[in-house]
Amino acid sequence: MSHSKTAVQLTKLSKSYVTGNARQTVLADLDLTVERGQFVVILGRSGSGKSTLLNLLGAMDKPTSGHVTIDDVEITNMGDHDRTLFRRTSLGFIFQAYNLIPTLSVHENVMLPLALNRIDGTAKVSALLEELGLGNKAAAAPEDLSGGEQQRVAIARALVHTPNLILADEPTGNLDVDTGREIIQLIDRLARRNGQTLIMATHSQEVIGYADRVLIIKDKKLVDQ
Repeated sequence: MSHSKTAVQLTKLSKSYVTGNARQTVLADLDLTVERGQFVVILGRSGSGKSTLLNLLGAMDKPTSGHVTIDDVEITNMGDHDRTLFRRTSLGFIFQAYNLIPTLSVHENVMLPLALNRIDGTAKVSALLEELGLGNKAAAAPEDLSGGEQQRVAIARALVHTPNLILADEPTGNLDVDTGREIIQLIDRLARRNGQTLIMATHSQEVIGYADRVLIIKDKKLVDQ
């Protein structure tokens, strides 16, 4: 674990895609510094590049140019194997479409990051599920849960290995307003308790009240609100 106060550093980050003969630039020359433990919300309309940015931060995609540094680790030019290990140990992901594995129980889904890191965390998983009000659902299949419950399982899975950085992409997109609010409060509380950095892309205005910092993607750039 690094002792730098900077959790995320983006330098002249650009991403473009080539389709046919046309090159489409999604993000252009972004610079961003996020302090450790901050809750940063990224707003922008559909197609503005929010998910692209999260994929770059999450080592799921490589920038066209520029640099991504997370906890003093430059991930831009890492090979596939190192990127996978980095994601597995240092990052937690929460998606709009919970992305739970249907053939695994709730407990097994949450256990997955620990199993991949070869950590025996049965007790930790049970405690986390208990705290999230899912203690009695540990053996259930994801399909037997409500949307809000599935998202809580997804949050538990993203946080169980205590990553330094949590990336959330429209985590309340499939939920009604009240459930969405509960989910935001939950992510906020757990991340702050653990001193984790949280970057959330959303177009929910309600999230803004919880954030330390709000950024808008506008004309391929990031603008501080």
